[in-house]
Amino acid sequence: MAEPAITEDLIAAHGLKPEEYAEIEKIIGRPPSFTELGIFSAMWNEHCSYKSSKKWLRTLPTEGPQVICGPGENAGVVDIGEGPEGEKLAVVFKMESHNHPSYIEPYQGAATGMGGILRDVFTMGARPIAAMNALSFGAPAHPKTRRLVAGVVEGIGGYGNAFGVPTVGGEVRFDVSYNGNCLVNAFAAGLADADKIFYSAASGVGMPVVYLGAKTGRDGVGGATMASAEFDDTIEEKRPTVQVGDPFTEKCLLEACLELMATGAVISIQDMGAAGLTCSAVEMGDKGGLGIRLDLDRVPVRETGMSAYEMMLSESQERMLMVLRPDREEAAKAIFDKWDLDFAIVGETIPEDRFLILHGNETKADLPLSRLASSAPEYDRPWVETPPAEPLGVVPQVDPIDGLKALISSPNYASKAWVWEQYDAQVMADTIRTPGQGAGIVRIHGTNKALAFTSDVTPRYVAANPVEGGRQAVAEAYRNLSAVGARPLAATDNLNFGNPERPEIMGQFVGAVRGIGEACAALDMPIVSGNVSLYNETDGEAILPTPTIGAVGLIEDVGQIIGATAEDGDLALVLGVTRGHLGASAILAEVFGRSDGDAPPVDLAAERATGEFLRAYPDWVHAATDLSDGGLALAAFEMAAASGLGLRLDAAPMAELFGEDQGRYLLACPYDWAEGLMVKAGQAGVDLACVGRFGGSEVRIGRSAAPLAELVALYETAFETAVG
Repeated sequence: MAEPAITEDLIAAHGLKPEEYAEIEKIIGRPPSFTELGIFSAMWNEHCSYKSSKKWLRTLPTEGPQVICGPGENAGVVDIGEGPEGEKLAVVFKMESHNHPSYIEPYQGAATGMGGILRDVFTMGARPIAAMNALSFGAPAHPKTRRLVAGVVEGIGGYGNAFGVPTVGGEVRFDVSYNGNCLVNAFAAGLADADKIFYSAASGVGMPVVYLGAKTGRDGVGGATMASAEFDDTIEEKRPTVQVGDPFTEKCLLEACLELMATGAVISIQDMGAAGLTCSAVEMGDKGGLGIRLDLDRVPVRETGMSAYEMMLSESQERMLMVLRPDREEAAKAIFDKWDLDFAIVGETIPEDRFLILHGNETKADLPLSRLASSAPEYDRPWVETPPAEPLGVVPQVDPIDGLKALISSPNYASKAWVWEQYDAQVMADTIRTPGQGAGIVRIHGTNKALAFTSDVTPRYVAANPVEGGRQAVAEAYRNLSAVGARPLAATDNLNFGNPERPEIMGQFVGAVRGIGEACAALDMPIVSGNVSLYNETDGEAILPTPTIGAVGLIEDVGQIIGATAEDGDLALVLGVTRGHLGASAILAEVFGRSDGDAPPVDLAAERATGEFLRAYPDWVHAATDLSDGGLALAAFEMAAASGLGLRLDAAPMAELFGEDQGRYLLACPYDWAEGLMVKAGQAGVDLACVGRFGGSEVRIGRSAAPLAELVALYETAFETAVG
């Protein structure tokens, strides 16, 4: 089949700018073939090369005594101490976006996002033990929102439940800025022997390159390039670029890979994710300083007449690429035959710096492999600092119960049970804390330890003040882990922004990364993995800047987990300083439709002090939660609802009830212990104040009251009424 001629339109369709194409011709000394153009397009797009972001990503703290492997591999690896037999254990985790595919084809886009992040984890030799997702949708009344919510949630549940991994946390938000571009950020974590981590760098000349898993089809061809472009009115034409997933095949692939890894046969291994065979082969060769030769006639395919271009750029799911010890070929093939998966030697490592692609007795590509990755453009995009937020105007007083009702009737703050009840949170039987109760918690099987997981960001803060918003995303993750008694270990980031070629968008990115870096350094939560998703906009309308932070914490003794529910008669205590910050707050948005005012300032030293204080006294409180969206009023109601108890909050100005000052926790403390805890707080130099009491059957805030049952009914039905 003749390959099409390279034209300006074809170059543009591959997401390459004229100057980038000129650099390609300079590198190879001739015009590229069609297949070579596709390969360069895949390796040089934003999704794979991070060409607009890596200058700033290098500023993030990525190291610490707990870090075994930071960014650059399929996932980050962090030490968590000894396992049940004295072995050194590690948690392997990452968060990644599948935004554009999920907007085009909600079910498959979200499902394959889940499949891809699971492969990132078990490619490292870890068995997945937990998943989360952070979802951002358009306005509830938008005609596409209900379909997107239903499809995305069903896709995540359909894949994760069938694969057999518990979904233990996440978040869901709605804003008009996501009308044309929803966000689906998927997180997965797994456990591995720290001395048996598998990496992607190829080694050894003449080693067999092996294709593993499912067959290659035409689904997802050009998916990475599509993910690096804005949407417009041609969106429906992009539907074929969305992959199709099969969780049952992925489960088999997991078991086959872990079984093979245990034999010592694997030299290196890489998930076939974005850009499929191209990216996986190039990354393995480049990291190992080797060339790769591939014979596409040996690639297992499920469709006839596939071209070299299609095979190299297909993003068919459930596939791996491996460099194998040649003396283990027969045993390795037997394992994959047993699991009814394809196993094919499709090439070999070569000493020359070449990426050589053969198909049908023809050379379809012959490129300098190292230049595909290392010579990808790196831009220092022009950026402008986000201007100071509009000063907060006068905020009228609101009856506290009316304000609370406005929050809990919004799908942003109503119970998300409709979502997480579609996910299996108990598969594998090690889940201790399920979604809806703060950070998710999973027991480390065979030990007395547990891991806690959370996902956090407040986009309206980032829009108002990217630096403070970046700090706050990390700080809230730190608080959510501390609130269950977990020591924060490390984080992964999923940086979702609009078009980086617009200086104001790039300014948001730069500011947020700066804030994230400052908070990670101050709170000892290095970034060990992550993903950047740019061009999240439609017809020039960008999403709110959404730098999602996924974080992991360690609980050394499950007996020290801090609960989520109060007991009758418990005092409600606020740990941390309350000043009444209403700028960019939830109450401002939900009651008044306003977004004025600055983001709340984040005092990182105070964040650390309150978190360390709470973790030092887990036995002194029945329950804890961080104060964030909706402030004290919403957090106290949520704890009351979870506990089945009424609540009385002392009379306070609206700003103190609904203000979103950072560094604060709500604690449910037995009356007899409260005075002693306050003494310890004074000794530690942190603020601890009594603001009310749990008990009874109504929620009373000052002179305003409503039956708990009435408020709970509103809270539990509002989400499904709006978008379910």
